[in-house]
Amino acid sequence: MIAILAHRGFWIEPAEKNSRTALARAFSNGFGIETDIRDHDGLLVVSHDPPVGPDLMTLDELLALYRRHGAPGTLALNIKADGLQTALLDALSRHGVSDYFVFDMAVPDGILYLRLGAVSYTRQSEYERDPSFYDKAAGIWLDAFEQDWIDGAAVQVHLAAGKRVALVSPELHGRPHEKVWERWKSVAAGAAPGSLALCTDFPDKAREFFDAE
Repeated sequence: MIAILAHRGFWIEPAEKNSRTALARAFSNGFGIETDIRDHDGLLVVSHDPPVGPDLMTLDELLALYRRHGAPGTLALNIKADGLQTALLDALSRHGVSDYFVFDMAVPDGILYLRLGAVSYTRQSEYERDPSFYDKAAGIWLDAFEQDWIDGAAVQVHLAAGKRVALVSPELHGRPHEKVWERWKSVAAGAAPGSLALCTDFPDKAREFFDAE
């Protein structure tokens, strides 16, 4: 079984990425999400790029929205700035959110998340064959920036090591996804619940293709 993470929410038009509309649509359709967290004027906010403007969605607002929709699925929090550990973990605790992981932080920053007990993923890609802090990480963000190198064997290595795996779908890097999804279908069907996720721009299509819950 594979879980679906809607990349920056369930957006229809690219301008909706990370918007309140896209994030609410993802939650109302029962998807987890991947989204980006930064700090701005003393608050944690949802923003992929350096944040500007007065109408930024705060992390507290995101977590409240998630809880209002029944906390459907995992929150994959892409950490875009250093030093957010205490504020982020405090927010998760206040809202009673436990189904999350943080990833993509710099290695020194990641070590601090681990020391504070945060659910942390490391990353493996064609450029990072030996993932940082692998022994301490709860899971692997399995990425392919330029070539579709991830097969079932690459996934099974991590599952056998007791790690959760989040697969990055090729369309996030501008490549077709269909053949890669076919390659992943058998490993997805055999994965234990909660062990495997797919981050995709097409959450509805992925749910149907993988027969995901």
